[in-house]
Amino acid sequence: MKTLEIVVPKDMFKELKKTSKEGLLELIEKNLEKAELTLKARKETFLIEQKAKLEEKIKEIEEELKDLREFYETALNDREIMEKVRDALREENEVLRKELEEKRRALGNKAR
Repeated sequence: MKTLEIVVPKDMFKELKKTSKEGLLELIEKNLEKAELTLKARKETFLIEQKAKLEEKIKEIEEELKDLREFYETALNDREIMEKVRDALREENEVLRKELEEKRRALGNKAR
Protein backbone atom coordinates (compact mmCIF):
# COMPACT_ATOMS: atom_id res chain seq x y z
CA MET A 1 0.00 0.00 0.00
CA LYS A 2 1.33 3.41 -0.96
CA THR A 3 1.29 6.24 1.51
CA LEU A 4 0.87 9.88 0.77
CA GLU A 5 2.46 12.55 2.88
CA ILE A 6 0.63 15.85 3.14
CA VAL A 7 2.45 18.94 4.34
CA VAL A 8 0.33 21.77 5.74
CA PRO A 9 1.21 25.09 7.35
CA LYS A 10 1.39 25.16 11.14
CA ASP A 11 -1.76 27.28 11.65
CA MET A 12 -3.79 25.05 9.32
CA PHE A 13 -2.52 21.99 11.18
CA LYS A 14 -3.79 23.42 14.46
CA GLU A 15 -7.23 23.93 12.90
CA LEU A 16 -7.22 20.41 11.49
CA LYS A 17 -6.33 18.98 14.90
CA LYS A 18 -9.56 20.41 16.22
CA THR A 19 -11.57 18.66 13.48
CA SER A 20 -13.04 15.20 14.14
CA LYS A 21 -11.90 12.13 12.23
CA GLU A 22 -15.11 12.10 10.25
CA GLY A 23 -14.64 15.75 9.41
CA LEU A 24 -11.07 15.07 8.30
CA LEU A 25 -12.17 12.17 6.11
CA GLU A 26 -14.86 14.36 4.54
CA LEU A 27 -12.30 17.12 3.93
CA ILE A 28 -9.87 14.63 2.39
CA GLU A 29 -12.55 13.16 0.14
CA LYS A 30 -13.58 16.65 -0.98
CA ASN A 31 -10.01 17.61 -1.85
CA LEU A 32 -8.87 14.23 -3.13
CA GLU A 33 -9.91 15.00 -6.69
CA LYS A 34 -8.04 18.32 -6.59
CA ALA A 35 -4.98 16.52 -5.19
CA GLU A 36 -5.15 13.92 -7.96
CA LEU A 37 -5.41 16.64 -10.59
CA THR A 38 -2.48 18.47 -9.01
CA LEU A 39 -0.38 15.30 -8.99
CA LYS A 40 -1.29 14.55 -12.61
CA ALA A 41 -0.42 18.11 -13.61
CA ARG A 42 2.93 17.89 -11.80
CA LYS A 43 3.67 14.55 -13.41
CA GLU A 44 2.73 15.93 -16.81
CA THR A 45 4.93 18.97 -16.24
CA PHE A 46 7.77 16.73 -15.16
CA LEU A 47 7.35 14.53 -18.23
CA ILE A 48 7.23 17.56 -20.53
CA GLU A 49 10.46 18.86 -18.98
CA GLN A 50 12.08 15.44 -19.34
CA LYS A 51 10.94 15.26 -22.97
CA ALA A 52 12.46 18.68 -23.66
CA LYS A 53 15.75 17.63 -22.04
CA LEU A 54 15.80 14.41 -24.06
CA GLU A 55 15.07 16.29 -27.29
CA GLU A 56 17.94 18.67 -26.53
CA LYS A 57 20.22 15.72 -25.80
CA ILE A 58 19.17 14.09 -29.08
CA LYS A 59 20.06 17.30 -30.94
CA GLU A 60 23.47 17.34 -29.26
CA ILE A 61 24.06 13.68 -30.11
CA GLU A 62 22.98 14.26 -33.73
CA GLU A 63 25.38 17.21 -33.97
CA GLU A 64 28.21 15.09 -32.53
CA LEU A 65 27.34 12.32 -34.96
CA LYS A 66 27.46 14.80 -37.84
CA ASP A 67 30.89 16.00 -36.65
CA LEU A 68 32.10 12.41 -36.36
CA ARG A 69 30.89 11.63 -39.88
CA GLU A 70 32.73 14.67 -41.22
CA PHE A 71 35.85 13.69 -39.29
CA TYR A 72 35.59 10.12 -40.63
CA GLU A 73 35.21 11.34 -44.21
CA THR A 74 38.19 13.65 -43.78
CA ALA A 75 40.22 10.80 -42.27
CA LEU A 76 39.34 8.54 -45.22
CA ASN A 77 40.36 11.24 -47.69
CA ASP A 78 43.59 11.88 -45.79
CA ARG A 79 44.30 8.15 -45.76
CA GLU A 80 43.86 7.94 -49.53
CA ILE A 81 46.18 10.92 -50.01
CA MET A 82 48.77 9.42 -47.66
CA GLU A 83 48.61 6.06 -49.47
CA LYS A 84 49.16 7.82 -52.81
CA VAL A 85 52.10 9.79 -51.38
CA ARG A 86 53.53 6.60 -49.84
CA ASP A 87 53.24 4.76 -53.16
CA ALA A 88 54.85 7.66 -55.01
CA LEU A 89 57.69 7.75 -52.47
CA ARG A 90 58.20 3.98 -52.83
CA GLU A 91 58.43 4.30 -56.58
CA GLU A 92 60.82 7.25 -56.28
CA ASN A 93 62.87 5.35 -53.71
CA GLU A 94 63.04 2.32 -56.02
CA VAL A 95 64.22 4.50 -58.90
CA LEU A 96 66.86 6.16 -56.70
CA ARG A 97 67.98 2.76 -55.38
CA LYS A 98 68.44 1.48 -58.95
CA GLU A 99 70.36 4.61 -59.93
CA LEU A 100 72.60 4.25 -56.89
CA GLU A 101 73.21 0.58 -57.66
CA GLU A 102 74.13 1.45 -61.26
CA LYS A 103 76.57 4.13 -60.08
CA ARG A 104 78.18 1.68 -57.65
CA ARG A 105 78.58 -0.87 -60.43
CA ALA A 106 80.06 1.78 -62.71
CA LEU A 107 82.51 2.83 -59.99
CA GLY A 108 83.34 -0.79 -59.26
CA ASN A 109 84.11 -1.45 -62.93
CA LYS A 110 86.35 1.62 -63.15
CA ALA A 111 88.29 0.55 -60.05
CA ARG A 112 89.26 -2.77 -61.64
